[in-house]
Amino acid sequence: MNAKESAQHVIGQLPEQASWNDIMYELYVKQKIESGLKAVEEGRTIPHNQVKARIMARHNKAP
Repeated sequence: MNAKESAQHVIGQLPEQASWNDIMYELYVKQKIESGLKAVEEGRTIPHNQVKARIMARHNKAP
């Protein structure tokens, strides 16, 4: 499914009284999810233990 078809599908699932903000939010979320899934497919992820170590390092440096 291309981007236009995907957007039409998302919009088609919304209630008739959906606002522009509702539409934009749903399209934004859909795009972010697809982007994340693509990153996983391409191996562009960080293991949990590395993320945890980064957070802990920042937390320990805070004044």
